[in-house]
Amino acid sequence: MGTGRDLLVLHVRTQRRHAPKYQHALDELNASALSAFEDAGWEPSLLATADEKRLEVLARARAADAVVIMGGEDVDPILYGGATVYPGSGAHETASDRTMIAVIHQSLRRETPLLGICRGHQLINVALGGTLIQHMRGHRGTAVDPYVRTQVVVAEGEDEAFGVGDQARCTHHQAVAELGSGLRVVARAPDSTVEAIAHVTAPLIGVQWHPEHPDVARRQLPGLLELCVELGSQAR
Repeated sequence: MGTGRDLLVLHVRTQRRHAPKYQHALDELNASALSAFEDAGWEPSLLATADEKRLEVLARARAADAVVIMGGEDVDPILYGGATVYPGSGAHETASDRTMIAVIHQSLRRETPLLGICRGHQLINVALGGTLIQHMRGHRGTAVDPYVRTQVVVAEGEDEAFGVGDQARCTHHQAVAELGSGLRVVARAPDSTVEAIAHVTAPLIGVQWHPEHPDVARRQLPGLLELCVELGSQAR
């Protein structure tokens, strides 16, 4: 039984004919996230920003009690002044990026709880003027298993919802570099990679790892979203 808490879950697109295996992997993560949110009492709806007009996405975000931005392709480097060609570079989704950034700005103004995961985490940073490390090693597995386990070290005084220990599932080659305006680092990996950020006054949180991985989603994901909601209550 839902509680009437409407959750908008944003992802990039529903089809990737050029990358069907990648689409399948993202679909599995989306399904795991939706299931975990439903079990936690939310009423989530999944929306692909590449398939919708920006004004419609913004309207859906305004109507929601909270927003989650999922993972996907690298953030387009033109949005943070990065090199257009770099190791591991591939397809970019500029229009989708710009729509999600508009949602982030709207959520910031309206104090709507927003959680960014992996790419969503990086987009929060870019939306607020930050930059990204364009290629890094050690945070991605193999073709057989793309995930590695990363230790998350939470800064003193931060919420225990970030304290996943060595159970963070990671598969990425980019990360936060220069921090965006109004953000603070709340957790790092042992190699200093930024693993979680939060806005200093608004209910915006980003995590670099994948709390929606099927092995950990029910343990990790709802608590992070509830922390966003709690921050929103404090802001109001």
